[in-house]
Amino acid sequence: MTYQEIRRKFLEFFEKRGHTIVPSSSLLPADPSVLFTTAGMQQFKPYYTGEADTVKNFGSLNTASIQKCLRTSDIDEVGDESHLTFFEMLGNFSFGGYFKKEAIQWAHEFITKEMNLPIDYVSVFGGEGDIPADEESEKIWKSINPGMAVKKFGRKDNFWGPTGNEGPCGPTTEIYVKGMEIWNLVFNEYYHKADGTLEKLKTPGIDTGMGLERLAMVVQQKENIFETDLFLGLMERLNALKMSARGRRIIADHIRAITFLVTDGVLPSNKDRGYVLRRLMRRVITQGQIHGEIDFGALFAWLCENYRSFYPELDQQKIVLAFDEERGKFTKTLKQGLRELGRLEQVDTPTAFKLYESYGLPFEVIKELGGEKAAGLTRESFDEIFKQHQTKSRAGAEKKFGGHGLLPGTGELKAGNEAELKKATRLHTATHLLHAALRKVLGNEVHQAGSDITAERLRFDFTFPRKLTETELKKVEDSVNEVISQDRPVTKEEMAFENALQTGALSFFGQKYPPRVNVYSVGDFSKELCGGPHVSHTGEIGRVKIVKEEAVSVGMRRIRAVLVV
Repeated sequence: MTYQEIRRKFLEFFEKRGHTIVPSSSLLPADPSVLFTTAGMQQFKPYYTGEADTVKNFGSLNTASIQKCLRTSDIDEVGDESHLTFFEMLGNFSFGGYFKKEAIQWAHEFITKEMNLPIDYVSVFGGEGDIPADEESEKIWKSINPGMAVKKFGRKDNFWGPTGNEGPCGPTTEIYVKGMEIWNLVFNEYYHKADGTLEKLKTPGIDTGMGLERLAMVVQQKENIFETDLFLGLMERLNALKMSARGRRIIADHIRAITFLVTDGVLPSNKDRGYVLRRLMRRVITQGQIHGEIDFGALFAWLCENYRSFYPELDQQKIVLAFDEERGKFTKTLKQGLRELGRLEQVDTPTAFKLYESYGLPFEVIKELGGEKAAGLTRESFDEIFKQHQTKSRAGAEKKFGGHGLLPGTGELKAGNEAELKKATRLHTATHLLHAALRKVLGNEVHQAGSDITAERLRFDFTFPRKLTETELKKVEDSVNEVISQDRPVTKEEMAFENALQTGALSFFGQKYPPRVNVYSVGDFSKELCGGPHVSHTGEIGRVKIVKEEAVSVGMRRIRAVLVV
């Protein structure tokens, strides 16, 4: 059974049982407490808490999805037979439609009948502290199969959640096949608050997760996930190279992760999501440098060709351009860095960070190639010195703005006096209109990527893969000025962050928001989360003139604009 057939069977199984099939959300979640989407339930958090209406949005209390996910907590383990950064999570969810009995019965039916797999044993939550044991799940399993082996474990093994600092959570039951955990069924009975306490959910829900890669390995009777058809084309191309099995697996895993991260709008940088992507890229680039030239273009081509039927958004050209640009930057210093690493007799944390800072060598590369002389180097110590460096850099930078051109943590614009502040406020409000106009003219793939406001001009960065035509720029400018000429009111509303997102308010990519936020709206034209000052009516802004449009990096554009009398 191919991985495509597994995907199809899973979705068809739950669709026949009253589930609405929901497409995968982005790897970049709306939840500001996490960098990446790490589980299938992440896009559904508001539905478990009652903040969003699943029937209104999906037509059912029950949904199913195949969610693309990315986890980097165990990135150092990638290269063995089972650890991955990017993976696909099969899941079915219910928000009051059904609970433990149906979830367990359907999971048993899918595994034993649809996949034709024998279940070794299942596990349930045995209770811990003030949380009682899940006796109900054990009884359900015994009713299905009186001879079923049921093991009981504590909170570490059979209690899941939340994703981020707070969210739904609850006891789990896990299904084991051929000695491996295949499916984790979470019974969301509680809400984990930010202070660590638990409170009962008004409406308990179902959240299940089953890794496609692991299921494919068992169904296809392979020794490890890299032998499945999910990786077949990649491994065929990599097996010809003189390198370790671990090295080939690292490249295969990272190439998949890079493909989906770039597709979802991440570009390499030295912070947050961009830093993760840079680490992944530089690790595979280094492997290519050490073991001989690798045809990365062919690897990306195979991935896009084989995954595009399910993920049509994959853009091979965009991915290759981003990768080649990073490789071009990195290769210039990589050889020097490797020579310097080879000359060192010992590599401690400060030395490792110097290699990173001077030559761009990622921690993983230093650790792997350093061998015995880097035996004492740990990820924790490296990350600590990296954070210290970031703190110093921020403190020394004179110009540091948030996503809307605001001074960080203040909600204020940079201005020398009251007159300058008024001009900056007009330009700041104009960025909201500019953002909305760009999305209306170019499409919703446009997202704000940063802005810088002075009393003289605005600078607005946004995601888009190509240069704008003169016609497009004129349409954007005219759209902004039309709204200004209508003298529409600029309204402000305070609400919970999750509620704001549900209303369609745009947020700045990578920005962390508090639990309650301000939403600024200009009629039905623009709605954004923002903390800064704005004009009361658009007529106060004055006419906007776009003076320049240019590239910042691959997939990133910049507009500079001024106000004219």
